Order: sequence, then C-alpha cells, then structure tokens
Amino acid sequence: MEPIRPQFWKNYALAEMTHAEWEALCDGCGLCCLIKLEDEETLEVAYTKVACKLLDCATGHCSDYASRVQSVPDCIQLTPEKLQQIHWLPPSCAYRRLNEGKSLPSWHYLNTGSRSSVIKARKSVAGRCVSETAVNEDEIEDYIVRWVR
Repeated sequence: MEPIRPQFWKNYALAEMTHAEWEALCDGCGLCCLIKLEDEETLEVAYTKVACKLLDCATGHCSDYASRVQSVPDCIQLTPEKLQQIHWLPPSCAYRRLNEGKSLPSWHYLNTGSRSSVIKARKSVAGRCVSETAVNEDEIEDYIVRWVR
C-alpha cells in the first residue's frame, strides 16, 4: 500500500494526490451511491434514500468496492477530471469541497481520527437508506429525501 503523506489534503491539489490519498479522501458516507433524480429543465438534483444494490444500508459502505464497476456498469469511478463534470456530489463531499477550495468538514475522519464521526454527524446513509432491490422503479420519486446537505 502506498504511504499517505501527513495532511496531504491541505498540501496537495487533487491531481497531485497518490491513488491511496485520493481514496483516503472518501469519508464513506455513501451519499454518492443513492439514486438521484435530475430535472432535465432546471438540472436540479433530488436525492432519494434508495441505494445501489451493492450498498450495505446498515453500514453505508459498498459491499464489493473493488469490483463494483463489473457489477454496476454505471458506477462512476471518480477522478479529478470527472469531478469537473459532475454536479450532483453533495456539499459535504470531500472531493467537491477540496475542488471548490474549501477545507474538509470538521467531522471528516481525517480530522477526527475516527471513521464513525461521519455517522455521528448524521452525514452518512448508514441506517437511513433502502436497497434498490426492495423498491419498485416506478415508485422511486416517493423516496426523495431532504437530509442530503
């Protein structure tokens, strides 16, 4: 495993980070794994509490992260280049925040040293989502939530 430089998120641009550092930015909230609905006219994005079939809704973590793209072909492998085109990442997302010149949120595990801080801050989907396998596709709009901020 590649070494992670101390406070790399403060000292290096996203494009300068190693693969391990890039991956370490993810707080594991699972918000990017929720199904989102986009209004074609306004481009407004509404989050639902319906999660990708691979997301463990109890923990908020992907059950097959290493092979997720094989199981879910439309799963996005986030890169610094793709980050410039994706507008639906939640405001709390470390990638989005750093890209916008902001700091990591105080509850981010790189600041707190604890992976559970994202759950304590109520920024995680853990215990708050339902698998897409349990939802009728025609009823997804019934699952829109307002707690993604």
